[in-house]
Amino acid sequence: MDNPRELLLSLSDAAAGTDNPLSWFEDLYSRANRDDSWIPWSDGNPNPLLVDWVIGQPAGKALVVGSGLGEDAAFLEKKGWQVTAFDISETAIKWSSDRYSHTSVSWMVADLLNLPPELCGDFDLVLEVHILQAMPVELRKIASQKLAPLVSENGFLVCIGRYATEDDLTIGPPWPLSYSFIESIGASLGEMSLKKIRLESDDSSVSRYRAIWRRTKIKND
Repeated sequence: MDNPRELLLSLSDAAAGTDNPLSWFEDLYSRANRDDSWIPWSDGNPNPLLVDWVIGQPAGKALVVGSGLGEDAAFLEKKGWQVTAFDISETAIKWSSDRYSHTSVSWMVADLLNLPPELCGDFDLVLEVHILQAMPVELRKIASQKLAPLVSENGFLVCIGRYATEDDLTIGPPWPLSYSFIESIGASLGEMSLKKIRLESDDSSVSRYRAIWRRTKIKND
């Protein structure tokens, strides 16, 4: 295939009928053979909605969920954060750790649906960019509830992705997310702050969001 989008859809469709519907991430990174033009969500730069949010924030411990080729993780590290970044794809982690070998980012292969317990409640920032929207709805609902427990007291959960509008007919992945679903991601942390935006490179049918929650008090279960 000559088109990265066609390859992505072909791989995700094939994986959907298996007992590992997220295996297409590893398949895509492997087939790309370190040519990042085959990774549709990677342009070599940190997400602009992350860049905008970081301004004025004190650095702390950050966890980047589904770190891909590492742009967001490397950006946070440069801004003084102590960064752990994980991805379900072993190839992506090897690729990004080699690309940013000059940084102190701690790279690890891990699955959001089955994270090691030592990550729970330990981070001043938990960052999720375009990961939930790439999951089938059944897994997305489960995965969305794995994020808030990773946030430390007074820490932030920041989620960035495509926002679903009435006119959106996108065939996913990615699947744009509704307001109600986005709100549910960090409901246990408190009130959500939501920003909707369209980037200069977006056409008129695209809307994006940045949702932020802050854990102000650790709740007893």
